[in-house]
Amino acid sequence: MPFSPSRRALLAAFAGLATLPYARAARAQTPAQGKITVAGWSKPISEITNLLVEPDKGFFKEQGLELVYLPGAGGGDAIRNLLSGQADVAFTDPGSFFMALDKGEPLRAIYDIYPQNVFNVVSLKSKNITRPEDLRGKRIGVYSLSSGTRQNLLVLLHRAGLTESDVEIVVTGVLNFAPLIQGQVDALAATDTGLLVGRRRGLGEVNVIEVRDHLNISSDMFVVRESTYQQQQPLLRAFLKAYRDSAVWMMANPDEAATLAMKRAIDGTDRDMNAAVIQLRNAAAQAIPGPDGARRPLGAFDMAAWQQAANVYHQLGLIQRPIDVSRVLDMRLLPEAINE
Repeated sequence: MPFSPSRRALLAAFAGLATLPYARAARAQTPAQGKITVAGWSKPISEITNLLVEPDKGFFKEQGLELVYLPGAGGGDAIRNLLSGQADVAFTDPGSFFMALDKGEPLRAIYDIYPQNVFNVVSLKSKNITRPEDLRGKRIGVYSLSSGTRQNLLVLLHRAGLTESDVEIVVTGVLNFAPLIQGQVDALAATDTGLLVGRRRGLGEVNVIEVRDHLNISSDMFVVRESTYQQQQPLLRAFLKAYRDSAVWMMANPDEAATLAMKRAIDGTDRDMNAAVIQLRNAAAQAIPGPDGARRPLGAFDMAAWQQAANVYHQLGLIQRPIDVSRVLDMRLLPEAINE
């Protein structure tokens, strides 16, 4: 059934487009373009439901693509799988991206997945950890040593005049709050969805240090090798179009997404939990308005914010060389407005 005008307007607003012909029957068939492998930072979990429902919704198939998702354990893992040739696109975090660039890797970011910073550091109230300075001498859990949780923890430590040697970092795994609840760590570097899961699993009263209060930078983006960017632009355009359509679908249909996550996500057995996680990810995907208040299209980079973040990483010594983000962030492949 075609969408009503109000639904079309909603979808167009999400995508930053004038119109978006979203009725599936109206989509033109796209010639086959090939297989595309996405190296993820996680296993197939509910917060990436819009990717996982490809067998059900066929967003990538309609662009002539066969989508393959390669699980990982952190944004650094996604970058390594990209650089090794196992994947065409990395779903990774800014810290892992900056550090790879600092090592001279020829990479380019082509889509800002979550413009909002979703990272935090969580501790039980009894630990009295309320500021980054309070982390000195503490045992702190991270999802993995190559994850955005560790990169953002390093930012907080440097903001407080601390280094990694001032704390003990412990790998706890993704979305695992058991070590915190059981007292095995004093604090846990996590994400908004991780905190949500932890609270649903009996975390209790906690203090939360939000990284965005210290450095508000995007949480994840799509990154490709420079050679892929130069040689496979039609493939990448089709990929970004399909991904944007999948993101818009999840924003407009969170209930359906929560139901499908029960079938497709390894952590999706609780539909109410799925719905809450999807709501957080839909919010994080919203593009931050420009200086004039105008909504940016989904996937667009806030270049000023990204440059500030790169400068901070350099100033704090997390990377050794300054990065000019205008040379490594590219919006030329983003989906454009489509006329009916």
